[in-house]
Order: sequence, then structure tokens, then C-alpha cells
Amino acid sequence: MVSVVKIASYICDRYRKEYGQEIDEMKLHKLLYFMQRECIVQTGQPMFPEVLHAWRYGPVMPSIRQLFKEDRLRDLPSTEEIAQYKPVFDEVFAEYAPSKPLSLVSISHGEASWKRARVGYGKYDSSDVPMKLDDIREDAERYKERLTKLGLLKGFLDSKGITDYEGFLRSVARTTIPVV
Repeated sequence: MVSVVKIASYICDRYRKEYGQEIDEMKLHKLLYFMQRECIVQTGQPMFPEVLHAWRYGPVMPSIRQLFKEDRLRDLPSTEEIAQYKPVFDEVFAEYAPSKPLSLVSISHGEASWKRARVGYGKYDSSDVPMKLDDIREDAERYKERLTKLGLLKGFLDSKGITDYEGFLRSVARTTIPVV
């Protein structure tokens, strides 16, 4: 595992290099959530030990807020740490970094981990409830199941000679399924 400060610093640095601008704070917090979930999808383990919190606009890492505001997210992971998590970083950046922050809010609001932490709160109520890692693990499992089913769909579409499906599959994979 790597400190969330290093992960947030990496996200800010990579975003600046790839997009030529600073990342929005809301997007940073959502990308941290997706990094944690994707790391569990790919490795079975969380990327960082710190706990995300369920705020009104989705998952937030409270310890990162002040560092972000003061432009103090400069503690990059080592070359070895970046290499260890490169597939996770690449996947999350490809899937979520281009999205608008409010789109990421919508996606994160569909996750079981956020919904469970927000039980008892109204849609517009503020909260600062820790999100359980076991619930994020469940989100990761559900996401893997969707990807598996979409892989089967891809095979079916291939068998029918349909090749223009990549964007469709990705958008469906990001769509959340209501938690019952």
C-alpha cells in the first residue's frame, strides 16, 4: 500500500501533464475513490490505508482537502510504487479522468459503499461518515461482474460481426446498478 498523499500527488501531477491544467478538487476525490476500487478489482487489495468519507457529493478524503487547497500535494510515489500500480493508474485515468466532475459524482452516488454510509441522510444533507472498506470491496466485485458480463456481450457481438462496441461497453460498465 501507498500513502493517499502520494496517490493524490500522483493524480494531480499526471493530470497536469496530460491535460495541461490543474485538476478540480471534486474530480481528485472521485479519482481517489476509483483508484481504491480499481486496485481492489485488479489486485484484491486496497491501494492506500486511509479511509474515504461519504460526503454530499460523493467519496472524499478529508486529509487531502487542506493539502490540495494549499497546493501541497507534491509527495510523489517512488518509481517502484508507480510501476506497481501502473495498470490501475492507467485504467482509472482512461475511464474517469476525462469525465466532468459532476458525472463522477453521479457514478459514485450509485456505489453501494457511498449509499450505505449515507443511510439516514437526505440527498442534500452534509455528512462526514467513513466508508467501509468491505463495502468498497463489494463495489469492486460488482464492477468485476459487470465487466465479465460485458465481455460475454462483446463475444456475442463479435460473433455477429459487430465491431463498433468499445465505447458502448465502457459506458455501460460505468453505469451503476441499484443496490437492493
